[in-house]
Amino acid sequence: MKNLFSNIKGDAFGGITAGIVALPLALAFGVSSGLGPTAGLYGAIFISFFAALFGGTNTQISGPTAPMTAVSMVVIAGIIATNDGDISKALPTILTVFLLAGIMQIALGILGLGKYIRYIPYPVVSGFMTAIGVIILFTQILPSLGYYPKEDKVFVEQFKPLAEEAILENILKEEAGEGILVLENFKETINRAQDISQADILKESQTLAAKKASGALGAIKALPRALKQINWLELILALGTIFIIYGFKRITKAVPSTLVALVVMSGIAVGFGLNYRPIEEIPSGLPLPNLEIITAFKLGNITPHIFTALTLALLGAIDSLLTSVVADNMTKTKHKPNKELVGQGIGNSVAAIFGGIPGAGATIRTVVNITSGGKTKLSGMIAGIMLLIILLGLGPIASKIPAAVLAGILITVGIGVMDYKGLKAIPSLPKDTKFGPLKVSSEVLIMLTVLILSTFWNLVYAVGIGLVIASLMFMKQIGDLTAERSGVKPLKEEAWDDESDFPVNLKEEVFIKHLKGPLFFGTTSDFQQLTSQIPDTASTVIIRLGRMQYMDQSGLYAMEDMLQELSKKHIEVLFVNLLKQPKYMMERIDIIPDLIPREHIFKDFKSCLKWIKANVKDVY
Repeated sequence: MKNLFSNIKGDAFGGITAGIVALPLALAFGVSSGLGPTAGLYGAIFISFFAALFGGTNTQISGPTAPMTAVSMVVIAGIIATNDGDISKALPTILTVFLLAGIMQIALGILGLGKYIRYIPYPVVSGFMTAIGVIILFTQILPSLGYYPKEDKVFVEQFKPLAEEAILENILKEEAGEGILVLENFKETINRAQDISQADILKESQTLAAKKASGALGAIKALPRALKQINWLELILALGTIFIIYGFKRITKAVPSTLVALVVMSGIAVGFGLNYRPIEEIPSGLPLPNLEIITAFKLGNITPHIFTALTLALLGAIDSLLTSVVADNMTKTKHKPNKELVGQGIGNSVAAIFGGIPGAGATIRTVVNITSGGKTKLSGMIAGIMLLIILLGLGPIASKIPAAVLAGILITVGIGVMDYKGLKAIPSLPKDTKFGPLKVSSEVLIMLTVLILSTFWNLVYAVGIGLVIASLMFMKQIGDLTAERSGVKPLKEEAWDDESDFPVNLKEEVFIKHLKGPLFFGTTSDFQQLTSQIPDTASTVIIRLGRMQYMDQSGLYAMEDMLQELSKKHIEVLFVNLLKQPKYMMERIDIIPDLIPREHIFKDFKSCLKWIKANVKDVY
């Protein structure tokens, strides 16, 4: 507790600032998920507080994130569709799936599986993150145009025959459950069918119409109709929001541009009495637990969604631990991955009980917290309390926010979440795999497979397929190149035979590192610790690469990050016996010659030693 209050002023400022930054995103993610702004706000409050309290990263701010919301959106839409479009009827099942995901995260942490998250290769993560951005972009185009499929009477009318078929099918299922033999007692079916009103058919038609226009593919199909029925006021509100978000950043980054856009555009809409579409009403008062999770629990409702809950748990784990690494780099600390998973799991579980959407560690909010002075768990807890105060004090005011403004905010989130580094690398990566007469890059193939399948089919299965392809490709590459075990771990170095003549007086100034075996997605975590091994006295680092036969894209970027870090410290790096494949990879993205000049690459240690004696001075 003493450490918790060791930085009250900094933590208070960091937490309050992060909470303010989180507000518009929480509302937007809630609306995007399909459960409404309140669910986003509740998720942000409880996940931020409890993940900070029980987690393993002191400065992390957690809450709803783009990847978690994108998967939640699919889960919510599917469960609502199976419950005749009735959200209140579907809600207990939805929240139970979210609760199960939180419990699974706790289990992952207790079992010590946090360290295995690093084995997910870069192309899979890259393809997935870009797909998240594309999905958010496509799904927010319709509301930014002021088009809602459920309200398009002509579009809904097309689904009446299917609606009648679905309703009749439900009647037959009910009769089967009650033991009624339809063919022997067809009058009962007729009687029940006569009770169906036009309102029932319309409601089912609207549900089917909304489902047809859901997701990226559905939004693309509905776009021509939306363009014919543009609500110009909604479009101007959305475009104004986007303009302010990008424009205000050019003026100052001291105030979050997302919040400025929310306040300014909402103020214009309300102040001028414009006839805009507001978000759903946010209830005032303290959040209350949804006891229907327990009272309406049915195992049969949950079993089809167990794999989806596991996906949410794993995605939240990856999202959070990647943010933890960013926090570590900024604060020069070391997070506890398994404890972080337990904290995230508790946060998601509590949020589900109170009706909130799931979330994870949020990179931008964490960076804002750190740069504003946050240093301990208290900052994340204060961020959650800040959002609760906003809910209690400003709930009715927040209910007047235009839906188009949140659509505009989400469009900028979609643009920002894409992995541009991975996309830019597509033309540069070597074509190392043959498909008949075609030669393609295995890394690009994996990334595009995950991107396309995630965007137009299924996020969950896309990641699984991407992992399988990545594993098979990796096994092939390693099988072709070497069976030698990896040796990039940060262990104490043992001098090789040809290093026996190394000048004793330069051992403080020169650090020698041996890389033995491939540098791939499974070894990058250990490799990234290389900079911490180098003594403060060293001005030159020799990396011996004669036994590193293979490097994948994850290893390539780990190498680039390490070299950039050493360059900032003005430490010169020399490569010895760089092999063909790693050299080719590094040349493709200009590590050679931008970070490693060609004159710093030596064929053998003897020629490197000659350079050392001529250029390195004995200082210590």
